[in-house]
Amino acid sequence: IGKKVQAIYLWWHKPVINKELLQSLPNLKVIANSGVGMDHLDLKLVASFGVKMANAPRAVSSSTADTGMALLLASARRLVEVHNISISPSVEYYEADILGVKVTGATLGIIGMGSIGYKIALRAKAFEMNILYHNRTRRKVQEEQAVGATYCKKIDSLLQQADFVMLVVSLTPETHRLIGKRELELMKPTAALINISRGAVVDQEALAAALRTGVIRAAALDVTSPEPLPRDHPLLKLKNIIITPHLGIKTDKATYMITEEAVENILAALSDLPLPSEVFPS
Repeated sequence: IGKKVQAIYLWWHKPVINKELLQSLPNLKVIANSGVGMDHLDLKLVASFGVKMANAPRAVSSSTADTGMALLLASARRLVEVHNISISPSVEYYEADILGVKVTGATLGIIGMGSIGYKIALRAKAFEMNILYHNRTRRKVQEEQAVGATYCKKIDSLLQQADFVMLVVSLTPETHRLIGKRELELMKPTAALINISRGAVVDQEALAAALRTGVIRAAALDVTSPEPLPRDHPLLKLKNIIITPHLGIKTDKATYMITEEAVENILAALSDLPLPSEVFPS
């Protein structure tokens, strides 16, 4: 059977791609991933077997940007917390001091201004937010002006100014625990952290401590490390956090588009044509 396999479509990181599997598939030409993040693959190992790789950036960017904005809004207006109050059997009246924070006019700091980060900026502009961003490379001036975004060369400057910090980076050795105790202490005590990238980008123990002691106001995470978190994890005991189960791309249309994009890349590889979304080892 191994000799017949020419393509693998990875769905939710399965099957696990390791040296043994690659050795057992001598005619494998391409691995297509269901999503944009490729941190679960050893790109250099795969390339050493002469196998091409592709992801699905076109399909995921809008749905993931929607998830980021949903978490920002839910965190600002404490939607999960007040929902639980509203359905509580003991509630007879609503307290007047359940106060959220205003989104209109607030400052959003986007860390990672790729296709998803830019779509978040477009959405944030409609909410009349002030937008700061940090990225390895600066966007073109016209792109900045289109969303009213200001470039921060240093991440510290963004952290100090933002009311909401949105993480939209790929997981690499450089971004592993990018946000730790020092970075959280740079943020405003009224600020919220939103992570839609990868769980390991944040030091989760430091985040739990920061939320518990009021170093920052709140957090909203669509990603954790691991997923799901152990049931005794300190983050699960806090009221000022929202955790969702990696919803990023999980819409009916996005799932369909991801599969279409994967098939497009697989067919190109099998026909020895350029892959529309090829990923190369760095």
